[in-house]
Amino acid sequence: MTLDDLATLIASRKDADPSSSWTAQLLAKGPEKCAEKFGEEAIEAIIEAVKGDKAGLTSEAADVLYHLLVMLTACDVSLDDLLTELGKRQGTSGIAEKASR
Repeated sequence: MTLDDLATLIASRKDADPSSSWTAQLLAKGPEKCAEKFGEEAIEAIIEAVKGDKAGLTSEAADVLYHLLVMLTACDVSLDDLLTELGKRQGTSGIAEKASR
């Protein structure tokens, strides 16, 4: 599954019956709950990275990507919007990009 496939699947659940899927349940709870879940998963990924647990980090990183896409969907930000923003930054050093903010 690609990130595009996952983003499309998540978007298809935005107006679905919350009893039909976990994604629909999250989206029905609104952006705040989606952001909270994303934060929880990010912390879990950090813990696995610090522990040096590659398998654990891989699993948690998948959760982070999923919950990031759910949060973006809840906030009406598409994967294409995100990729466009990343494209604007291509060829710019991270130091220069950060200084421009």
